[in-house]
Amino acid sequence: MELRHLRYFVAVAESGSLTVAASEKLHTTQPSLSRQIKDLESEVGAQLLTRSVRGIELTPAGRVFLDHARVVLSQVEIAVESARRLAEPTKPYFVLGFLTGHESTWLPEALQLLRDELPNIHIVVSSQVSPQLAVGLSKGTIDAAFLRREEGTSDLAFRLLVKEQLEVFMPVGHRLASRDGVDPRELRGEIFLSISAKALNGVGGPPALRIVIDAYLKKCGISLKPSHEVDNLAGIMSLITSTGGVALLPTYAKNLLPVAVISRPLKGVIPTVDLCIGYKKDNPSPVLQIFLSRLEELIDRVSRKTHQVSPGARVKHHHG
Repeated sequence: MELRHLRYFVAVAESGSLTVAASEKLHTTQPSLSRQIKDLESEVGAQLLTRSVRGIELTPAGRVFLDHARVVLSQVEIAVESARRLAEPTKPYFVLGFLTGHESTWLPEALQLLRDELPNIHIVVSSQVSPQLAVGLSKGTIDAAFLRREEGTSDLAFRLLVKEQLEVFMPVGHRLASRDGVDPRELRGEIFLSISAKALNGVGGPPALRIVIDAYLKKCGISLKPSHEVDNLAGIMSLITSTGGVALLPTYAKNLLPVAVISRPLKGVIPTVDLCIGYKKDNPSPVLQIFLSRLEELIDRVSRKTHQVSPGARVKHHHG
């Protein structure tokens, strides 16, 4: 098994299409990509992907493999860049972590902001699920990350960027898809899909998003036991299409919507989950201090660009 096999598999899983992955992400031909995926499945000894009218979907084995493939690729990238850091010790170096799916919104502005201050800075981007980002911050392999307020992270500091509203995600043909808004009580009896309660982190507690979802359902007096749980958005999107189930996810998940999935806002008091900048309290990086000093500007830039951050969701920050 080679790293390119993992990269190819992740690209196909995230795009939901061999054609799109081959032409837009990997710049190769579809027959070549198909052969690489078959070689990978032969090496693993399990079918990872299936074809359907909706495109390429992950099998249960594929969903598990996707989580680990992302971790492996991320660790390899960090290992390579750590070696380069030692080889070029005089070059400013900064590892920026992103909750998968948020790159399209925050990454361009964050990179521009850092390069305005430090034109020659070497920036490494690491995309992972929130609990893994928290582990990276604690271990010192990531300098700053866009993530949730994960539990068991007393060595980390968090600065609020935005409160993200949750919506109901469902197949386009679902009975609730024609509604302008969904009453949470209408979710009773549905196949319910959720973020895994077992975080991929050092503490083993549930991820912050799962805590928010469970608290919201409890407050609404609704008992929904997840039929399936998964650690990443790509896996949940695949499950929505394959099971016909519904999920409560932050609005940013629309960045990863396949054509077969749609979202609808919730009625009543809408739950939110914090998106923060997290960093280790004792990280001495001067680049980190520059980055933190310009967070307000970053929020303003993204707000103007997307027009999706409501005034009530933005927060003034104070250093310390």
